[in-house]
Amino acid sequence: MVVEALNYLAGLLVIIGAMFSLLAVIGLLRLPDLYTRTHAASKAGTVGSGAVLVAIALVSFDFAVILRALVGIVFFMLTAPISAHLLARAAFMAGYKPHPKTHLNELETHSASPSKQ
Repeated sequence: MVVEALNYLAGLLVIIGAMFSLLAVIGLLRLPDLYTRTHAASKAGTVGSGAVLVAIALVSFDFAVILRALVGIVFFMLTAPISAHLLARAAFMAGYKPHPKTHLNELETHSASPSKQ
């Protein structure tokens, strides 16, 4: 009974994770510039992969697999936002301008971009 409930919950988490991963891909394809694309990929991709890893941890009854899944979740949560931030900052410093519809650009006022030098 409990095993069946865990299987259904894991299936639901896999579907949720796949939906978030699909949203990340759609964001990569449809959003206008690098900054919004990195946001979509880092946030939705992290949630999607985290949900799938939680599903793996739920259906696995091996402690080593559960531990690896939890370490994978922590790894995604630590590295994806940091790498997206570093990529966006490097692009800004290289002179890549945000989309014209971007109304707020706080980084331009707080850092010396190549256009100001």
